[in-house]
Amino acid sequence: GAPKLTPPGLPNPDGDEEIDLHVPAHLREERMAEAETLPKVLISDLDLNWLQVIGEGWASPLKGFMREGTLLEVLHFNSILVDPFNLTDNKDAHTSTTNFEKFTQFRAPDRVSMSVPITLSCTEYTKAAIDNSPHGAVALTTQMGNIVAILRNPEIYPNRKEEIATRMFGVIDMGHPYIKEIYKGGDYLIGGEVELLDRIKYNDGLDKWRKTTRELMDEFREKGADTVYAFQTRNPTHAGHAYLMRSAGENLKKEGYKNPVLWLSPLGGWTKEDDVPLDVRVKQHEEVLNSGLEHPGGLDPAKTVMAIWPAPMVYAGPTEVQFHAKSRRSAGASYFVVGRDPAGMKGSELAVAHPDDDLYDGDHGRYVLQNSPGIGSMKMLSFVKVMYDITDNVMKVPDESRMDDFISISGSKMRLLARNGAVPCSRTDIPTDLVGANCVPSGFMVPNGWDIVVDYYKNIDSGRWIPWSRPQVDPGASSQTKSEGKFGTGSFRLAHSTYESYWHDIPLRPEGQSDEIINLVTEIPLYMTAKMEMQKTLPGNPIGQDSNSDGSPRYYTYGTTFFNYGYIPQTWEDPSLKDSLGNGGDNDPLDVMEVGSKRLEMGSITPCRVLGHLELIDEGEMDNKIICIALSDPDASSIHSMGDLERVKPGTIDKLKDWLKRYKTSDGKPENALASENPTSTKEAIELIHETNSRWKNLCGKGSGFVSDGHGFWLDAAGCKGHSSSSSSSRTSNLATWDD
Repeated sequence: GAPKLTPPGLPNPDGDEEIDLHVPAHLREERMAEAETLPKVLISDLDLNWLQVIGEGWASPLKGFMREGTLLEVLHFNSILVDPFNLTDNKDAHTSTTNFEKFTQFRAPDRVSMSVPITLSCTEYTKAAIDNSPHGAVALTTQMGNIVAILRNPEIYPNRKEEIATRMFGVIDMGHPYIKEIYKGGDYLIGGEVELLDRIKYNDGLDKWRKTTRELMDEFREKGADTVYAFQTRNPTHAGHAYLMRSAGENLKKEGYKNPVLWLSPLGGWTKEDDVPLDVRVKQHEEVLNSGLEHPGGLDPAKTVMAIWPAPMVYAGPTEVQFHAKSRRSAGASYFVVGRDPAGMKGSELAVAHPDDDLYDGDHGRYVLQNSPGIGSMKMLSFVKVMYDITDNVMKVPDESRMDDFISISGSKMRLLARNGAVPCSRTDIPTDLVGANCVPSGFMVPNGWDIVVDYYKNIDSGRWIPWSRPQVDPGASSQTKSEGKFGTGSFRLAHSTYESYWHDIPLRPEGQSDEIINLVTEIPLYMTAKMEMQKTLPGNPIGQDSNSDGSPRYYTYGTTFFNYGYIPQTWEDPSLKDSLGNGGDNDPLDVMEVGSKRLEMGSITPCRVLGHLELIDEGEMDNKIICIALSDPDASSIHSMGDLERVKPGTIDKLKDWLKRYKTSDGKPENALASENPTSTKEAIELIHETNSRWKNLCGKGSGFVSDGHGFWLDAAGCKGHSSSSSSSRTSNLATWDD
């Protein structure tokens, strides 16, 4: 038999192995240094959720993103074969490169549940970087440029999106939120084992509720649990839920358990846009625990542990609920409470068979879970229908002999009441039309919890909520900057502490320097994919994040940047200035790609040596890219031209050209073109800088040329107009409050 790994009464994780993939503290510095040398693989915030699931042991026995063979087992069997004690020489089957020509003589002896694909996609650009690397590992890097893990022995294989979606969901619905995420992925998948360089934290005020599988088991042990039953939430918890959870505990005692402990388990990973935000649910659950047993909607904190489950929601119905249950066993749960239509949702208007109707039969999820292969000893506790009893103000199973005493409060009715700010009804005179009376029965939800729900629905569009676990990170900006708003949202603004305008007041080059040296203002630091831009129309021209057509923050999706990106101040690519092909300037300052090895801080001003430039034709506009290297870079003394760049850092020019031509293709757009495949000389690049500086002077009204209008730009800066009368008022309008 397998050795006991968990506290008495709690089950072993699947595969009979505890999974904790964090790098030991004494090796962290060494691994971080190694990661800096490896090819970078971009991971989205959703991928980060899955990385946490893997690294903390929630998908035991998985030790990394799925290799092709593992994925095939998951898609076809909703489970995988394992051999934890190597009885059939298959112990390493899921950590070895898939080989379709070699089969072992004996199959692995055990089957464990694994119903949801956990994969990591990449583009051709990233695949090429890995293929050309001498290293047998890659560094997983977030959208904000933070390296969070190393993936060893990468296995790259085709991302068969249609096969994954159809087998995973069993329905055809291109409007399904997670199916859309699958199709947004790159054309390849990367499998391999991961090492987390540090604990994944989101810095959103909820990290205290995020516990690893081992930490949860320790907490269950401290409470003296002889069994654990898990209740997953994606909605606020009302008294009906509390009744079910309390009843489940009592029923377990009747089965002989002395101290069953409830795990209140809000789902914390990615969710669709209209789900109740994570912070609302967690704060409401806190009030449920604070109320204890004094209110029918409360829970006993001595018998309850609340901890966020980190996985994303994929809305795959009967397929997904198997993973929900299996994953809870990794932290010690033996029972999982299951309601009607678990993990289901309505089809979108694009659904072939179920538009605007339930994608899955409401009874199928529970049935499949009870009979799924590999689920082992995990048991199911079913929901029962509960209603509000107006005779004693308690949610309970209705008494068939007096149904007139019971009223139903559906989720849609609860949301409407909350949006209308419903107040408590009279305890002795509860109306049958709650919406008309705009009141909520006092026993329906703990009062402070109801206040939180009302606050959310009355301010649903305020933007102050935390929908799901996404990292709240510092932009890593220069110490010479001031900011307002939340980084990663449209509200973020970064201004310089000294210069009023990030465009007009910063000199084109440092004082006393030759023409080949320019000032680079960094918008996007090395490795970052958040599309940060100087805002030409806003007072002070602060740096903010560009947005997509739907208003969401824009990110590069092609891969991790290998350069620092920014612009030269006091330059302007005039749309009226045409190249030989008739393309006008892109109406922006002159862009810069800095090719050194050091990450420059956002908003920093860095002296940089001009090496040459590439002329990009981007959607019919001339979008020149100056190539430079920071004077502070270790290689700067050896690189004075594009020829030097290729000699010292071979392949860099080809990588730059590939990025410029193809970086939009991962968003479904066509390739860009270059006016020439050969970069210009330093001299030609300097001439371009002089020309765009002259055009900027014309824009500001200081040059010999004439610009008919200001293009809607903010030009009222000292550097542009030659006066400073508006400096104070402009600074105030740009940033209403300053961070200390």
